[in-house]
Amino acid sequence: MIKKCSIVTLLMVVFTAIGCKDQKVTNQETANASEEKNFPNIVLIYTDDLGYGDISPYGAIGLQTPHLDSLASESILFQNAYATAATCTPSRYSLLTGNYAWRREGTGVAKGDASLLIDTAATTLPSLLNSAGYATGIVGKWHLGLGGEYGPDWNGKIAPGPLEIGFDYSYIIPATGDRVPCVFVENHTIVDLDPNDPITVNYTEKVGDWPTGTENPELLKMKPSQGHDNTIVNGISRIGWMTGGRDALWDDETIAQRLVGKSTDFIASNKSESFFLYLSTHDIHVPRVPNRMFQGKSAMGPRGDAILQLDWTVGEIMSLLKEQRLLDNTIVIFSSDNGPVLDDGYYDQARELNGDHRPAGDFRGGKYSALEGGSRIPLIVRWPDGKGKGTVSDAMVSQVDLLKSFGHLVGADTIQKEVIDSQNRLAVLMGDDKVGRNSLVQESFQGPLSYVEGTWKYIAPHDGPKMVPWGPKIDTGFRTGPQLYNLEDDPGEQNNLADKNSERAEEMGEKLAVLLKDGFTNKLEVDVKQY
Repeated sequence: MIKKCSIVTLLMVVFTAIGCKDQKVTNQETANASEEKNFPNIVLIYTDDLGYGDISPYGAIGLQTPHLDSLASESILFQNAYATAATCTPSRYSLLTGNYAWRREGTGVAKGDASLLIDTAATTLPSLLNSAGYATGIVGKWHLGLGGEYGPDWNGKIAPGPLEIGFDYSYIIPATGDRVPCVFVENHTIVDLDPNDPITVNYTEKVGDWPTGTENPELLKMKPSQGHDNTIVNGISRIGWMTGGRDALWDDETIAQRLVGKSTDFIASNKSESFFLYLSTHDIHVPRVPNRMFQGKSAMGPRGDAILQLDWTVGEIMSLLKEQRLLDNTIVIFSSDNGPVLDDGYYDQARELNGDHRPAGDFRGGKYSALEGGSRIPLIVRWPDGKGKGTVSDAMVSQVDLLKSFGHLVGADTIQKEVIDSQNRLAVLMGDDKVGRNSLVQESFQGPLSYVEGTWKYIAPHDGPKMVPWGPKIDTGFRTGPQLYNLEDDPGEQNNLADKNSERAEEMGEKLAVLLKDGFTNKLEVDVKQY
């Protein structure tokens, strides 16, 4: 077990390490350090489809999120933070692996029966922390595939999965709330599955005789859009078909409470040692079916109510950490996997009741988009003992940087060479580096098209639809000519400067081309020194 010491002492050690960044730390030195220090606990609350402007610390108009306000008042609030992609699967892949998802084929939005997307031999954020002595757990949405080449065996041992990439414990939603199977998986098995009622899942054709949204619309309590009209579970039609496993089906109205409960259990069971909890909420992804205590509490319908439920989740976790006397030794991180979307599969009046609320803040676009609204996200980091309390940072940082940053925190500076995109930005996360990254790549739903360097952003020419084609009414940012924006002067990306500043546009386009020279399977050939 890692011995306890003052978090202040640990941070002083980290600052010294940052100042001596050219020195290598050996495995033995890391092991010796872990015996002398109690590394801080890390709680990462990772939300779903929450936009930059959806919560009151970032200026939300339509509602207030008091628990997040409280967290932000004790934290560093980042105004220039990015997810790596404008959709969920690739962002989550990058968060855990330290690499852009477009380097690996098949990392677009995953089907509910996809096989595991992360190589079990790869260095991951949980495996790195686990090797440093952390107890590691994931609770909530997964959406990175399960099982081997042919996908998961739903009625047997579901592996490989989170436990094979570094987590000690997992209690997950296999994919998303709008995809079958609508069950929880704990470690390697479906929770409460009756072996006499086996589950069958299919994403190609209907299986079994369960009603569907197409065939039985009279059974629906929420009208679907955009193809969410397959098997009905709890009065809501989903993507994909399933049958069986009735005792294992989740209750949509209590998902948030279930995830908070399992997070509570994990923290309580591991409070005597350093732990990493990845709480990946279902909120505010569709279908938005918040608990009854939140229904109708906002003026924005189910989407607004789901944001209030998310805020409650944050409050519950913070209260638990305080009750367990863990706040003085716990780093709390709050962020989102991509930008916002209103209509994303169900007619729940999200658009009609949005009012003056601006889910993406001042940014254009949203989920799926190459524009800033697709991947500019909220990031709040609370450090123990008030480090950076109540401050705002404009430093550029990406979620892909968490792996090497926390690797540095725990002394694991020697990280496998396959981790090429993550950068050690611990000084940024602590609020000491006010600049951060020089550049990063943003991935839209049709690939990595955007390159940000300093205050400039370049979007490569792409002959794709101008609006997300299946209905969300989001500007994709796709145009047939190059786009160049000065984000400092034009955060809404309204004034294309590619013609006026053609040299800069050409230079940034060339840099993006170098990064993407092997397309979606660029394998370890990038000179990371250039950025």
